Formats: sequence, structure tokens, C-alpha cells
Amino acid sequence: MTRIGKVLYVIVCAAGPAPDVGRLVALAQEGGWVVQVVATPSAVDFIDVPELEERTGRPVRSRYRKPHEPKPPRADAIIVAPASYNTINKFAQGVADTYALGLLSEAPGLGIPVVVLPFVNTALAVRIPFRRSVDRLRAEGVRVLLGPGEFEPHPPSSGPEQIDGYPWALALECVTRPQGQSPEERFGD
Repeated sequence: MTRIGKVLYVIVCAAGPAPDVGRLVALAQEGGWVVQVVATPSAVDFIDVPELEERTGRPVRSRYRKPHEPKPPRADAIIVAPASYNTINKFAQGVADTYALGLLSEAPGLGIPVVVLPFVNTALAVRIPFRRSVDRLRAEGVRVLLGPGEFEPHPPSSGPEQIDGYPWALALECVTRPQGQSPEERFGD
């Protein structure tokens, strides 16, 4: 199989900024990434699937492929953005009940860098199950961009006002320059 370049999987969840995921796709493509968009089943209704497929030249995936369908290229890195409360908790628990979660469940064991950019409100972010999930993911080497200088949860019912400032570029920067490594060290360029 011929290698097509660095492959970035963008896993999009059903959260407020999801309709703008094309911003992240465009930034990644400008950085030389081949982008594969994967949507959680609920996120399919939030995004413009035809526009994303045209932009990437690849089908938006939301289910496991059928045996006769071509295999997508393997990810060099994964960004989950916007990452919902539900997806973060399921990922931390190892739940693989969707295609997106199946990919995420395997990624740490395969050594694929994963960056999670949440979109949650303060009422969800203070919950013990969520805090434990973030801690578990970080313990496995998953970069969860939550806290000062990263994503800071917003008050309940204020999500729509936060969408324009959602830090898409931060997630891409963290994939491009993982903590402690230059891009050359990470990707051998």
C-alpha cells in the first residue's frame, strides 16, 4: 500500500461547535495533513457531510465499514473535537459501541497520539465521573485540553456564545508538536 502522507483522523461529536469542524479540517490540510473525518452517530446531524466529503476527498465515516468497502488509511494522529461529555466518559471506560469509540479504544494501545478538545459546561465538568475520565485518559497519554490556557468549561446554557471562540487551532498545535517532542521527532520528517 502506498503511503499518502500524514493522516489525521478528526472525530467530531454532537456538541455546539460541530458544524464548524470544517475550520479544523482546513487548518490541518494547510499543515499538510490528509484528513479523515469520523462522526459519532449523533454528530452526523450536526455537520455538513457533503461539504466535508468534498473538502477532504474522503467519505465521512460514522459506522464500521462493510467487508467489501475499502479500508481507510491508518491514522498517524487523532483529534476529538468537539469532544462531548458522553464521548469522553465512554472513551475513558473503554466503551467501543460506535465506530468512533472503537477507533479511540485502540489508539492508545497502538501508540497513536490522541488529542481531546472538550466542549462541556461547568455543571458537567465538575462531576466526579468526568474528572475521573479526564484523569484516566491523561494517565494513558491522551492529551485532554481542559483547563487554563486550553478549553475552559462555560456556564450552563451559554454554549452558543462560546462557539466562535472554540480553540480548534490549539488541538492541531498539540498534535503537530506533542509535549516534549518536535514534529521531526514525532513524524521523522
